[in-house]
Amino acid sequence: MSQPLRALIQRWRDDPGATYRSWFLWEERVKNFRSIRRGIQQVVADIEAGTFGNAYRGSSLETVVHSIAEQRQIFKGADHAFLWKPKLRIPDIYENSDNQRAFGRLLDACVCCNAEAQILAAIRQIDAKQIKGLGPAVANLLYFLHPTLIPPFNTAIVNGYNALTGAKVKLGRWDEFLAMRQGILALNAGYRDLLSNDLGAIGGLLFDVGSGRYAPPPREDDVAARVAWEADLAKVREESAKASKVLIAGREGDRTHTEIQGWLRDLGKALGYGVWIAANDRSRPYGGGKLADGCLERLPDMVERASGADAVRLIDVLWLDPAQDRVVAAYEVEHSTSIYSGIVRMLDLALGTDAHALEGLFLVAPNGREEEVRAQLSRPAFSRVADLRVRYLPYGELESHRDSIARFGSGMKAIHAISRTLT
Repeated sequence: MSQPLRALIQRWRDDPGATYRSWFLWEERVKNFRSIRRGIQQVVADIEAGTFGNAYRGSSLETVVHSIAEQRQIFKGADHAFLWKPKLRIPDIYENSDNQRAFGRLLDACVCCNAEAQILAAIRQIDAKQIKGLGPAVANLLYFLHPTLIPPFNTAIVNGYNALTGAKVKLGRWDEFLAMRQGILALNAGYRDLLSNDLGAIGGLLFDVGSGRYAPPPREDDVAARVAWEADLAKVREESAKASKVLIAGREGDRTHTEIQGWLRDLGKALGYGVWIAANDRSRPYGGGKLADGCLERLPDMVERASGADAVRLIDVLWLDPAQDRVVAAYEVEHSTSIYSGIVRMLDLALGTDAHALEGLFLVAPNGREEEVRAQLSRPAFSRVADLRVRYLPYGELESHRDSIARFGSGMKAIHAISRTLT
């Protein structure tokens, strides 16, 4: 194993501005896997039902790719490969129904199977179709289905791989991607102690090398180049001190998200509800303790047994009627990320339990995001959400009225009074 490359990976792991800390360790990254998977399943269902349509805009594919593109810098621009290029008539999955169904079969096969051989066979089948414009960018969808088997893919990742290995992988061809995948698996195995079984980690490393944040190590026998390269690494460390300010700002955003969950937790308890905190947020520090202090340890059996229970456990805050063991209200805090994941989790709750028993589904977001949220919900891909009567609860209204509601309120009436209908 190369000691310079090991040194590079270690420095990359410690860099607050690199993808390892800013994206791979980001808690929302893992939280969004399930909702992106559900979005891909919806694409498959639409294609099978013949309702996918002949345009990217407004489709379920646009919704799920947009959610992936918001996964911080590594996936920025992920939707470019799927945008319709009218002059080239690519990617040819909108006007050609046979190609569209082949694309659906690829996604369906990868949703349904877990074996590496089956996934690779499905990729080779779509490659054999030679669908214009439908290349390895699809791997960004497959990564969120099988993160230990399929690495993410974009120009910077290819450039980073070529720079580190001396390979000459070209963009746009599935066979080139599969060859690169084999090389990535070998590289990942050699430095597994610094990387992860999740290929997102090495994908982030390759992205940072390919986008120019880090120069690849020089040849072992080139002493002068090695000295210059180490000096460049030192420079990156200085730049990382500046980047840490950005990280702190990001953490402030995370704390704001936690703080809003804390407000909802305390308000729900004051109103006499049992409170559930998202399973992956329970241990977050809050108010001198943990966010889940004094909250429910498990959900009622009827919720646990329902379809989509795993997603429901990740809803930011649930209020439950302790007498009837039912969910009364659900809250998704959308500080800065896409509302897509939260909506999918609410759909899982509403469709998997007695929706009529729910007294409120709320998107809790900064005051300035209302128009953005309304625009998202008006898209055709969210047409089923209209029946759920999702409401918008601004931070400002919650902050201004939560103390008085806790002291004098009862039931959901006051929460409905300070929130606004969205659909």
